[in-house]
Amino acid sequence: MSIFSNGHALLVGVGADLPNTVDDARGLAGILADGERCAYPPGQVVALTGPDATRGAVLDALAGLAERSDAKSTVVVFFSGHGYQVASSMGEQYYLMPYGYDLDALFRTAISGSEFADKLQAIPAQRMLVLLDCCHAGGIGEAKSPGLSLSKSPLPPEAQSLFAKGAGRVLVASSRADESSFAGHPYSAFTLALIEALSGVGVAKPDGYVRWTDLALHAREKVPQRTKNRQHPIIDLAQADNFVLAYYAAGASQPKGLPFAATPEIEPEPGAFGDTINAQNAQGFINRPSGPVTQYFGSPVNTGGGAHVGGSVTTASGDFVGRDRVQQGLSGADLERVFAPLTGVIGNAAPDKRAQASRKLHELKSEVAKADKADDSRMATLIDGIVGLVPAAVSAVTSIFATPLLAGLAGNATKFVLGKLQAD
Repeated sequence: MSIFSNGHALLVGVGADLPNTVDDARGLAGILADGERCAYPPGQVVALTGPDATRGAVLDALAGLAERSDAKSTVVVFFSGHGYQVASSMGEQYYLMPYGYDLDALFRTAISGSEFADKLQAIPAQRMLVLLDCCHAGGIGEAKSPGLSLSKSPLPPEAQSLFAKGAGRVLVASSRADESSFAGHPYSAFTLALIEALSGVGVAKPDGYVRWTDLALHAREKVPQRTKNRQHPIIDLAQADNFVLAYYAAGASQPKGLPFAATPEIEPEPGAFGDTINAQNAQGFINRPSGPVTQYFGSPVNTGGGAHVGGSVTTASGDFVGRDRVQQGLSGADLERVFAPLTGVIGNAAPDKRAQASRKLHELKSEVAKADKADDSRMATLIDGIVGLVPAAVSAVTSIFATPLLAGLAGNATKFVLGKLQAD
């Protein structure tokens, strides 16, 4: 396997009222850092999601890209959240809305189009792809904001001007200005197409490389198909070489397939997968691909003996009733996304250690997939074995079991091993 050593990426999924954006950013980060696919060095792939995706964090991460990259670098920047053209008595300004934005203090909590363009201009890479998914359903555009008029906008005008000045830089938006982006499971319509292209699906030349046109043209074909012609990605560029973006199989010409096992599902209408379920009188099996299940009025959320799968559960004064309080169904997409950093580290290990560590990783994922039926002692043994073969995997392993998805899965044996690793 080869490493795409010049690859750098920043993936931002704001979350909050757009939970699908977190999955999208993590999914793209996972495939870019996948040692068997895009093969970017894991340390050069930064994902900011949810509370970590604040204005300050995003601007700092863009500055970090400028410091780490050079003219020979290939840079991918992805932002999924709300984007608005805001008109006030002072004029008009475009804003990307990161986590924790405040309408009364946009200059301190949001990212203006000019700030975003300045940060991009400071990045010295001669090959840059910026992907913006900013026209989501719902959001603040429908709210009354005294003194402000807000309209969804897919592209910051300042960034468009910047990209028109030179070759090697491309700006792609998920939809037209008058359209909404469709969410989905495990990924949105736009991100699903991106991940497919990064896996080698639809590449024009099967030589092991993904070029930016492969990705953009695949998205422009597949997204309208999956949304009944209601979402159309747009490409904004004056001129750009058809530069190589990544490997799709770590340098090999035969694709590895998609990095998830779940059957993709796109929401029937924009916003359908992002709404909160009011579970005042919820009964029976609850399947929530994206977004929380919230109980407001004190009545129990009763699964009737079934299980709840997916999403967080919040109850006010009632209870969650059923055979299992929460039976966590871990899909293939969940596993690949969560384990992507560890997969990347193992992919960079010495060849004589890589094969053994990969086998143990496969066994560990198989055990974790059993959720509450997983054997704690076996997980602990496999973790210990992986780190014994690849010491650099310590950080990735400990962070994996700190994620909300797996934090409750570690038993006493696994916690002991993780604690020992951290202490060492």
